[in-house]
Order: sequence, then structure tokens, then C-alpha cells
Amino acid sequence: MNKLYVDSFVEKKIKRGIQLLDGRDFHQLDFDNQSVAVYNHSHQFLGTAYLSRQNKGIGWFLGPRKIELTESYFVDLFTKAKKQRQNFENSDLTTAYRLFNQDGDNFGGVTIDRYADFVVFSWYNMFIYQHRDVIINAFQKVYPAIKGGYEKIRFKGLDYESAHIYGQEAPASFTILENGVKYSVFMNDGLMTGIFLDQHDVRDALINELGLGKRVLNMFSYTAAFSVAAAMGGATETTSVDLAKRSRELSQAHFEANGLDLSNHHFVVMDVFEYFKYAKRKQLTFDLIVIDPPSFARNKKQTFSVAKDYHRLISQALEVMSENGTIIASTNAANLTVAQFKKQLEKGFASVKHDYVRLQQLPSDFTVNKADVNSNYLKVFTIKVKK
Repeated sequence: MNKLYVDSFVEKKIKRGIQLLDGRDFHQLDFDNQSVAVYNHSHQFLGTAYLSRQNKGIGWFLGPRKIELTESYFVDLFTKAKKQRQNFENSDLTTAYRLFNQDGDNFGGVTIDRYADFVVFSWYNMFIYQHRDVIINAFQKVYPAIKGGYEKIRFKGLDYESAHIYGQEAPASFTILENGVKYSVFMNDGLMTGIFLDQHDVRDALINELGLGKRVLNMFSYTAAFSVAAAMGGATETTSVDLAKRSRELSQAHFEANGLDLSNHHFVVMDVFEYFKYAKRKQLTFDLIVIDPPSFARNKKQTFSVAKDYHRLISQALEVMSENGTIIASTNAANLTVAQFKKQLEKGFASVKHDYVRLQQLPSDFTVNKADVNSNYLKVFTIKVKK
């Protein structure tokens, strides 16, 4: 095993509990895709890490001891993670949730999501991908009842994104339950599955509290899961807007799974900024507006970055908001702190009076590394507008 020497700055981060190794903290690395023994410049052993470049970071610190990535090591990790999620496993109302969440469960580079009888492994770097057989075997020992597994490749370098990897194959689409609501999902069609599981709690609030009697506008709606939750919560009308042509059929599948009449639920394939202009022209107004954009997006006319442009979404939403309406403002940008996100929101509200009702972050199955603020990437503000 090669030795990785780190400076005092990185040593402090490791001792503070941060597991992600940031490439900006290392000037030159001569090796990649391997386990390393980590030492400080006084030649004191700090623990074990692995190096492998991915979308964020260049590797992960695994712990302050010598660690070998054996099957029994992963069995232990998965057993501990399973115990933390007993309330989900015992639930009759929710059958889709995260089983393993990177550094929140003390091993970065892999997530595992359950969708009823099937699971999806997401590999974030080549090193983890190369160890996937050991990881899958260990997982099957801890979860023998799972019928089949799929994988998603979330790093560059391979010629495929998604594949079936063990057990039974799932139907092309099937329904899962979340908070008693049905959603139509698919296991092997690109990187997406039809629902973002990290938004459990926000959808729950739409069902049990926020949706009743509301006209809802859902921007960047993907498969309109927020709209379905609002409709199940008693929303009188929903409008779901997304630029992807396929969003309409995927959205309708969720509504149909719950036996909802589509006559008051609209699906619009359009750029969200264009839709805001259209709604204003037509004098449409909404009681509740959900805004959950990707961190970064580009179309033919413009680019969008949460860190720089979110305020534009707020200011335009206010122009089509009914009196005393509510905005649900969401972002999954890990590089944006809660304070920075709030600053974007404040810029959008300008002089319009508003109250922050609550901040929701990741649900309990998405365990976080409490030492690393970036681990808790989701930020969702519910905001009451006074106009």
C-alpha cells in the first residue's frame, strides 16, 4: 500500500471528521485508483484512504486504522446502516428509501437506494467500481430478501450508464410507495429512476399540510412528484413545467398510479423562464410555487447556475403568485451553504415581505457526515409571501 503524506491543513480536516479528500488540498499525486496509508509530515500514521478522481474530490478517508476492503468489512458497514433505517424497513407506507449514503455511513463513493424489491447501486469513481463484486456480495448477505440489483455509473470513463447486475430483472416500470402515495419508477433507463428520494419530507409536507385547496405551480418538475404529492394532499389544480419532452408521459404515470383525474392537472413542456412570461401574460396566478432547479443547466438561449441565478426564479415567481401565497425554494447544490442560498432568495424577494416557515434538509435515511456541511447538501425553504 502506498503512503500518502498530508500537510497540517489536511490533517486537521481529517481529524475533524471530514472524509472527502479535496483535490485543491493536494499539489501533485503520483498514484490513483488505489488504497493508501495516510501519514502526516511527522510520519505519524493517520489512517486509511483511497484515491480515485470523481465529480467531487479525489478520494475518501476511510478511518483512523488499517482497513482492508474485504467482504466482511462491507458486511459490517451495511449491517450498521441497516440498523439505522429500521423505521423505514418496518413501514407499510414507504417502500423506497436510501439504504447507504456515502460518508454519512462512513464510506464515500457509493450510494444504495431501495425501490421496493430492487436496489440501485451508484458508483461515483473507478476505484469503487473495481470493488463492486465484493460490495455486492456483502450487500446480498445483509439484504437477502432483495430480488435484484442495478447499477448507475456516475463517473466518466465507461461506455454505459446503467445495467442490471444481479438477481431478477425488474419490470420496465413499477410502482413504489412513499408516505402512502404511489410513484411509477424505472430501474434501467439512464441515470434517473423517476423520483428523487431525498425529497421524502418535502412531499410529505405537501400531502399533509401545504397542498390542501391550493393551485400549485411546479417548476423544473421532472416527473412531477411534487405535483402528485400536492394533488394527494387536496390541491385543486397543479401545473408542472419542465423542458424535457419526456417529462409529460413520466409525470402522467405517477398521477395514473394513484387514480387521479388529470383534468385539473397540467403538464407543460417549456423553459421555466418562458413559462413565467407566459403565465404573467395570461394573468395566471398560483397559491403555491415549488422551485427545484438543477444546480447548473444550459439550453440554447442561456445558462443557469443556482449560485448566481436563483434570485431570478424568485422574482419572477412573485409576479404570478396569488395574495399570501407560499414558495417552496429548493436546491441540492452542495457548494452552496444555507446562508449563501438564503442570500440568493433575499435578492429575489427584494422589498416583498415574507416569512421563512421552515428549512428542511436531508431526510433521516440520507444519513450525513455531521463534520462536513457539504454532506448535508439539500436545502429547502418553505416561505410565506405577504403581498
